[in-house]
Amino acid sequence: MDESSRWQDYYPAPKGERKLLNGKSKPGPGRLGEGLHPHRDTPDNNPSIPFEFTEENKKRLDSIIACYPSAHKAAAMIPALDLAQRQHGWLPISAMNKVAEILGVPPMRVYEVATFYTMFNRQPVGKFHVQLCTTTPCMLGGVGSDLILDTIQKHLGIKAGQTTKDNLFTLTEVECLGACTNAPMMQINDDYYEDLTADDTIRILDELKAGKKPKKGPQSGQGGRFASEPKGGLTSLTTEPPGPGFKVRADFCSTLLVPSCRATRRLHEGWDTVRLPKPRQGKSSGRGRVRTTDLPVSKFAL
Repeated sequence: MDESSRWQDYYPAPKGERKLLNGKSKPGPGRLGEGLHPHRDTPDNNPSIPFEFTEENKKRLDSIIACYPSAHKAAAMIPALDLAQRQHGWLPISAMNKVAEILGVPPMRVYEVATFYTMFNRQPVGKFHVQLCTTTPCMLGGVGSDLILDTIQKHLGIKAGQTTKDNLFTLTEVECLGACTNAPMMQINDDYYEDLTADDTIRILDELKAGKKPKKGPQSGQGGRFASEPKGGLTSLTTEPPGPGFKVRADFCSTLLVPSCRATRRLHEGWDTVRLPKPRQGKSSGRGRVRTTDLPVSKFAL
């Protein structure tokens, strides 16, 4: 068995199928990070296909690169790849090579980054990339991500890892997206849709298909709450914060830097007169012990 054949036994085939040791195939990966890491040239994705940034994106890229020292343009690699993906819809090998050329780095450095971060789609995806979190909090929260996954698959007629025939939707299972309090949730392109029910999910997909913009953030699953509030409403942090200088000893803040310190001094009169510990008189024991003076504990607020 030659080297290329050996690797083909362990990695998925390029066209959305995974080749097994027994020679059979099954549908391609449904979770981010399970895809083909080595590049395989295909008619739609090979270095001979030219890629150029649009004039508008060239200006954007110039402004991104200008944020970094001239000797460290490589620091702009991730935003440059993201810009290429937003322009093309996904990230082909020719776009990676163009980014390497612009930043003056070996192409392998760009490949390393593009294959590490699962947010870079190295295979074509639909216009709306539906990324459903199926990790533990979303699996257990609300109606559960299993129900949402089943709803999406039945409504779109595809399985995880597949794209609809009209190239509108690609469905992918992903790891935690950091909105556990509002589980279950999904990310479609750049937007989060949280506190989902089956009805919410169908409505969102239908509105996107009709060219509308669905409501982002929490949906009806938790009564339309805002952000990560508890189901019953706020139970803490219900008043405006007092601002800088609150309960800060007057001798610890400058009235020039913190305007409210003057009011703090008046409000907590007497708290700023506490005497600090005095060193023990006589020879030092070498352990740095100190003798404290009597402190007005009842007035010491901190």
